[in-house]
Amino acid sequence: MGEWKKLREELNLSEEDEKLIEMEMDLIKAMIRIREEQGLSQTELAEKSQLKQPAIARMEKNVHSPQVDSLLKVLVSMGYTLQIVPINK
Repeated sequence: MGEWKKLREELNLSEEDEKLIEMEMDLIKAMIRIREEQGLSQTELAEKSQLKQPAIARMEKNVHSPQVDSLLKVLVSMGYTLQIVPINK
């Protein structure tokens, strides 16, 4: 059995919890993809967004949920924003 599958069973996550985790992971993956497409290192992105490089690394490793203000600083510095849209059910 895979590590994640075993951990999920132990945590007994609800379907809603799993969706929230998936949404956050998708957001972080998109942020990394954009940074890489723009040819930015974590250090360069940190300078552009007025954050410290370890904060960018923690976001990208998904160590903990990023604070909205930090996430927005990163996205805006790369020319992006967040948008609230309905979830397709």
